Amino acid sequence: MREEEKTRPGRRRGIAGVTITVAAGLALVACSSGGNSASSTSARAKTAACPTGTAASSAAAPSAVPSGNAGGLPVAKTIKKSDTSTSTVIEPKGAQIQCATSGITTTHDITYSSPTTNGKKTDLKLDIQVPTSTSGKKPLVIYLTGGGFVMADRTANLSQRTYVADQGYVVASLQYRTTKDGATYKDAVADVKSAIRYLRANADKYDIDADHVAVWGQSAGGYLAAMTGTTNGEKSFDVGDSLDQSSEVQGVVDEFGPADLSKLAADYDTAAQKSNYAAGNSAAQWVYGPGTKKSVADRTSEVAAADPATHITSRTAPFALFHGSADNLVSPSETLNLQTTLRAKGIESTRYVLTGAGHGDLSFTGDTSAALPWSTQETMGHIVDFLGQHLK
Repeated sequence: MREEEKTRPGRRRGIAGVTITVAAGLALVACSSGGNSASSTSARAKTAACPTGTAASSAAAPSAVPSGNAGGLPVAKTIKKSDTSTSTVIEPKGAQIQCATSGITTTHDITYSSPTTNGKKTDLKLDIQVPTSTSGKKPLVIYLTGGGFVMADRTANLSQRTYVADQGYVVASLQYRTTKDGATYKDAVADVKSAIRYLRANADKYDIDADHVAVWGQSAGGYLAAMTGTTNGEKSFDVGDSLDQSSEVQGVVDEFGPADLSKLAADYDTAAQKSNYAAGNSAAQWVYGPGTKKSVADRTSEVAAADPATHITSRTAPFALFHGSADNLVSPSETLNLQTTLRAKGIESTRYVLTGAGHGDLSFTGDTSAALPWSTQETMGHIVDFLGQHLK
């Protein structure tokens, strides 16, 4: 069943399209509407804190780190300082994003694919936000939530998704198969590509500019975004419906996603490494499949094949990579090493390091402030700038 509701408005935002107005101590974001001054004025008058969704939505986005020990997430106590000489370092302490108050149509529970895993059929759903304050086709941004390879709650991170939709993008948030479904990374990458083909096939229905598509993910979703962008043109991941449509993307935003799982805990203390590389944990299942007794500690051919860096070709999409310097769940060197390989192979890549930031939204652990660096106007501004450069 589909449920439609009116939420926030879309406003096109150019590369320099953020206006900050300070009034009574509150910074408001007004998004440019392509030169329509009346619309810009209205946006400034009607911005508010972006929606946060339900508590369940926030709690449903744990890190991409494998939960190999019964005690919970393998949190590092020490983090090796990584090289930032090829990255842009930002201090994410400024004003939080603001969203406008009307003008997006949201449709929930759209079934985009019904794959079978180990004999069991799964109806995969997506939610889609379509800006209605501007006419014509809009670029598409596919959002991929985190979930430790074991869950994929498409309702998570409503605030940032709505902010991106506010800038004039159609934003679709996906459910994808995880280890709880008996799936591996190959299945999940196939799911993302199925969704892209589905949405291209239904571009007219959702006002999508099918020539301009990006993937944006956080944590495990960042990993999938990277895999999707590096496997442009790799037909082995194109299975299912709408095979007459392309699954290629024109941009990748990867926030604190793992890449080479054999180095997932490379920056961490011995105890954290032991937990992350435990035999049979969710990272191992993600690579080898359910019931495995193997570990990802060794870079076997299977672990190498699961690394986005091994799939890079001239067709790989441009990247924007983000990582917190204090991330104690996915080693910051994961995105650094991926960027190094991307650049070595001639692919455009920019990496941002957020000083003092951890692993995204950790409110499910009781840390209600961890998400704040990731939803500042500066951090989100870099994401929207990248989308504007490559999709508009």
